[in-house]
Amino acid sequence: MFFKQKILYVLCISFPIVGQAQTVGLDEQINNAFMPFATWWEGFILSTINIGGYQIPLVLLLLVLGAIFFTIYFGFVNIKHFPTAIQVVRGKYDEIETQNPIVTTNVHEIEGDLVDTIKDESHHGEVNHFQALATAVSGTVGLGNIAMVAVAISIGGPGATFWMIIAGLFGMSTKFVECTLGVKYRDIDKEGNVFGGPMYYLSRGLKEKGFVKLGKILAAIFALLCVGASFGGGNAFQTNQAAAQIISRFGLEGGSTGSMIGVIFAILVGIVIIGGIKRIAKVTEKVVPFMAILYVAAALFIIFSNFSFVDDAIGLIFREAFTPRATITGGFIGVMIQGFRRAAFSNEAGAGSAAIAHAAVNTKYAASEGLVGLLEPFIDTVVICSMTAIIIVMFNMDGAFVYGDVINGQALMADGSRVGGVNLTSLAFDNAIPGSSYVLVIAVCLFAFSTILSWSYYGLQSWKYLFGRGRFTDLSFKILFLIFTVLGAAITLDAVIKFSDAMILALVFPNMIGLLFLFPKVRQEFARFIDAIKVSKFHKAIN
Repeated sequence: MFFKQKILYVLCISFPIVGQAQTVGLDEQINNAFMPFATWWEGFILSTINIGGYQIPLVLLLLVLGAIFFTIYFGFVNIKHFPTAIQVVRGKYDEIETQNPIVTTNVHEIEGDLVDTIKDESHHGEVNHFQALATAVSGTVGLGNIAMVAVAISIGGPGATFWMIIAGLFGMSTKFVECTLGVKYRDIDKEGNVFGGPMYYLSRGLKEKGFVKLGKILAAIFALLCVGASFGGGNAFQTNQAAAQIISRFGLEGGSTGSMIGVIFAILVGIVIIGGIKRIAKVTEKVVPFMAILYVAAALFIIFSNFSFVDDAIGLIFREAFTPRATITGGFIGVMIQGFRRAAFSNEAGAGSAAIAHAAVNTKYAASEGLVGLLEPFIDTVVICSMTAIIIVMFNMDGAFVYGDVINGQALMADGSRVGGVNLTSLAFDNAIPGSSYVLVIAVCLFAFSTILSWSYYGLQSWKYLFGRGRFTDLSFKILFLIFTVLGAAITLDAVIKFSDAMILALVFPNMIGLLFLFPKVRQEFARFIDAIKVSKFHKAIN
């Protein structure tokens, strides 16, 4: 333990506390130092293989084929049991938890004691179904829905939207699998604190299959990558785009403006994450519905205010999904890759991150939370991303920017300027309804804040898996995490996209390998939950 603490201490002091500096050009200096690593990491993770003359990123191939397989294997659970998932979140089946004493999670040993002999049998988690969903949704419904949609469309054209939706629909099945496993293989300590996620189902699940070393290696790799993803896509990208929107809307300029905005975010985040998952859940269950309603209401208002253009936008999305314009690099395959890549970043299906939050749910049936988890890609990608995409496509009907002409993450505008990410979405909002971009500023800040909260929990759980559970472990991670909150606001969109994209996509490799080994366990858990529902209905019918 002493050696681990020494490592953590060195990591903490090796990062400069950039938020304290006030020198002119600080943001540029940080970006120049960060960009080389971001570029290398993106190239490494997005290594391609040649299929029919097209260079396909291996990670996306694994992600898509796995999602299609799970959808077929589980009998289109994403569609057939969508209503069941809604009912679970509403609490319709809560009585099953008390009527039937069956516990479907494994018995694991912590500090020499068996979990099921040290915990209250009436308590099997820390949060309810809705809180778990809100926490996980706050981690997935973030600026990827606003900024990354703009990036996907500016690079891949309107057709990228179609493939984002397809990826979201299939991704629902993958989320079902990983969230079920997250609950099944979780740990609960003496105080009732839950530790779960891919780290645990990779190590414990593969151990059951006889692959002890493989499970440990994959779990460690996932935990390490998840820490990096929490620093990148779950943190730095969020503050980057929030800062960009604030600076753009209010005309704030200066060499260290981004860093100062990052410091403010870091202070606010720090206040919440000190309290752990219970406080995070309490905040997200209030913030997530509000921010979702705010953004969806604004988006729907714009769409219905320009309803005559909606059919044209949708038609363009479908046509260019298969026959993109000549300016789009890679043609049909290029558009598909952009759609799948941005969907993966947005809803994280296959990355396994959300299973960490869902593992904390208070339930005896692992599959019940798997069903709750499948709602995330639908909310995130099918609903919210689609709304953003329609608004951006309508905005570009008159050629406001050039599809396919993107440099450093920014599209070429008709006036010759470069705009990218959240600022492109902001222009689309303002074009539809003048002044509506100020509503977007509020939504952006809330999206960024809630996503950072959730990913702080994901990263901390992974950090604890690597370095042990203790106060120093908690503190060291939270310090580093808050430093990246500041860093994200200082670096450019191009650098943060490269790093964030690659970090989240990297999680797919260890996670999907585990899912392809363990999916039969999910079928067993699912059958038990469905049987419990049938028994409950039968008892109600005869009584």
